[in-house]
Amino acid sequence: MRSDFETAVEPYRRELLVHGYRMLGSPHDAEDLLQETLMRAWRAADSYDPGRASLRTWLYRIATNACLTALERRSSRPLPSGVGERFENPDAAFAPGFEVAWLMPLPTDPAADTVERSRLRLALIAALQLLPARQRAALILREVLDVPAAEVADALGLTTAAVDSALQRARARLADAGVDPDAQAEPAPQQRAVVDRYVAAFERADVAALTALLADEVVLEMPPMWNWYAGRVDYAGFMDRVYRTRGTDWRSVPLWANGEAGFAAYASGKLHTVQLLTVSDGRVLRTTAYQDPDVFALFDLAPRLR
Repeated sequence: MRSDFETAVEPYRRELLVHGYRMLGSPHDAEDLLQETLMRAWRAADSYDPGRASLRTWLYRIATNACLTALERRSSRPLPSGVGERFENPDAAFAPGFEVAWLMPLPTDPAADTVERSRLRLALIAALQLLPARQRAALILREVLDVPAAEVADALGLTTAAVDSALQRARARLADAGVDPDAQAEPAPQQRAVVDRYVAAFERADVAALTALLADEVVLEMPPMWNWYAGRVDYAGFMDRVYRTRGTDWRSVPLWANGEAGFAAYASGKLHTVQLLTVSDGRVLRTTAYQDPDVFALFDLAPRLR
């Protein structure tokens, strides 16, 4: 197969990259693992037997094992709300968490279909990071990618019964985190409409209008800080703090990541944060605000607006 290797694997590059991202929580790590996967596949191409597995299944087996090897050497990438204590005081000092490798967003196309966008939701990817590596792999392969149980077992070196057990434990852990892996993302136009209303209020520094768009159980987090808040009252209190300390001159640039609408926020013309919003039933359920140069680079954002 080596003679036509590039042509044969080209249709699977994007989905293998996304698979690596689901497993590792970083677009950069996912790109490295994609290259590692393709190198391993090229070396083993002459031994590939299409009678035993489809090319796609074979590539996923290689990619998954490359991810599991990588996860033996590094920790998973959480979000603050998944591993840290909730902050009760919106005026509390910032608590830097630079020692943690946080979950990074993945830029996505809003035109992607609902299934793809649903399976990349930031809350789902964050919850996956809390699972042991093999549970994570079993859930992704079996229920996200619909790989048959026997093939999942073969890829992970487990029995089919062990795969079923891993799936049960993984689903229970996601349920405890309040995440339904089968939930559907809001349609892109509806998401964008809610986020556009949020952004309009944000740029006006209108905390009342902004708060009116929040779900009662809304979460606000801001990696690499440990600070995170829950509920409309604390969210509004934190936004009051933002406008007191950073001023009210804000502009934005729309963007998409993890199948969800967001924006880059500029304070007095200077890039401040990338903010991703999870929308449900016309309300903002979660805001994840990144103040990280590596995240800014993912979206090729200008450091200043003219």
